[in-house]
Amino acid sequence: MGGTTAALSILAPSKHPLSSTPTTDELLLHDPPNPSTALLSSSDHSPSPPRDSRTTILFISLLLITSIAVAASAAFAFLFFSSSSASSRSSQIPISHESIARPLTKLRNPVVLLVSSDGFRFGYQFKTPTPNIGRLIANGTEAEAGLIPVFPTLTFPNHYSIVTGLYPAHHGIINNLFFDPGTGDFFTMQSHEPKWWLGEPLWETVVNNGRKAATYFWPGSEVKKGSWDCPDNYCLHYNGSVRFEDRVDAVLGYFDLPSDEIPAFMTLYFEDPDHQGHKVGPDDPEITAAVANIDRMIGRLIEGLEKRGVFEDVSIIMVGDHGMVGTCDKKLIFLEDLAQWIEIPKTWVHSYSPLLAIRPPPGVSPSDVVAKMNEGLKSGKVDNGNNLRVFLKEDLPGRLHYAASDRIPPIIGLIEEGFKVEQKNAKRKECGGAHGYDNAVFSMRSIFIGHGPQFARGRKVPSFENVQIYNLVTSILKINGAANNGTLSFPNSVLLASP
Repeated sequence: MGGTTAALSILAPSKHPLSSTPTTDELLLHDPPNPSTALLSSSDHSPSPPRDSRTTILFISLLLITSIAVAASAAFAFLFFSSSSASSRSSQIPISHESIARPLTKLRNPVVLLVSSDGFRFGYQFKTPTPNIGRLIANGTEAEAGLIPVFPTLTFPNHYSIVTGLYPAHHGIINNLFFDPGTGDFFTMQSHEPKWWLGEPLWETVVNNGRKAATYFWPGSEVKKGSWDCPDNYCLHYNGSVRFEDRVDAVLGYFDLPSDEIPAFMTLYFEDPDHQGHKVGPDDPEITAAVANIDRMIGRLIEGLEKRGVFEDVSIIMVGDHGMVGTCDKKLIFLEDLAQWIEIPKTWVHSYSPLLAIRPPPGVSPSDVVAKMNEGLKSGKVDNGNNLRVFLKEDLPGRLHYAASDRIPPIIGLIEEGFKVEQKNAKRKECGGAHGYDNAVFSMRSIFIGHGPQFARGRKVPSFENVQIYNLVTSILKINGAANNGTLSFPNSVLLASP
């Protein structure tokens, strides 16, 4: 599915535009007509009255002016203090539509539509006009600096982390391709046996809670496990040749069902722009065109939901699984260049790039292998050697959460952004794109946009790891979830309170 792949603390309420209705204080800034000025400036073409009469008139006028001035002052004071008091009272009442979720108007129950655009690197939304994605952002909640993927930043590990709330070491999908030393079996992206897929994905959780789920492609969704049997018409088997328009239309079709039969949770998956990114890197016009096409699909989705009158009722969560970075020949590291220190046979290597994974045979000490490899890499005699650091998996930075599984090989190499490891120099030329690097690398970030009744409009939140999304979905749906690595309190800091 795609190629290889890309999830808090959060948010203060965003401010709303000021009302166009002027406040009392604003009205008071404009001077009202002064009655005394009007009296004194009135034209008089009649003959002048006698002096005594003029004195009497002047005296009466002054009394009138003084009375009016006093009355105006009293009115001003009354308005001013009334306005201040009202403002003070209103500031003590925090209730507003920015803090309270909007009620459903047509659907009877909450519905979450989880949309993935594979390889949608954070920042792609600025490459070209994206009015439809922009609409979701403007009227929803966005991770301002992108969604943080789990390590390794690959497609299958991340998609399954998003729907289980588990790190790869816990949900079992530790790479796109890997070996299980316990059984001797190999996992590929076509492996649908339940033994590989640990944890409880959202579609299974939803069914466990007596609701319906529908998946239009998602890694792991075809696996029949627990209460999920991948039902016909509600679980589509992956087929990359299906047009994106047809995928959108199929999901929209679920909203034509009777209200009680509409799935509470749905997935929608697009391979782009990951497909183009691997071929040309993140900065090619092909990427711009792919992003524009994804935006058109989001527009098609919005239009279809609006026609059915449910757009404002549906919680749309749009994510990517990882980012993308350019790679070229000059950024290569060859294992054969370490021969002076240690031979690394091809049969030891389970993956080369962007995650180097090595499993030596029994009788060969992983610690010795790591020590000798690092000695060579730091010698200055290996091209680009300082861009690869080799670890025993238990010595990896704890923030990667990449040790607690026998499926993870004992030796892991972290490669600097944009570099690649190969067995030997094949003299071939290549330039393209890759992902899978340390999830602390900014180019590996993707997007998170939440739009719907429980997401504040125009809110920006700090970046967070995608394992938090599981609890977010179960909170919106008001269902019980399985144990996971996300923070249980996380949805409270992201979602609006229930009315």
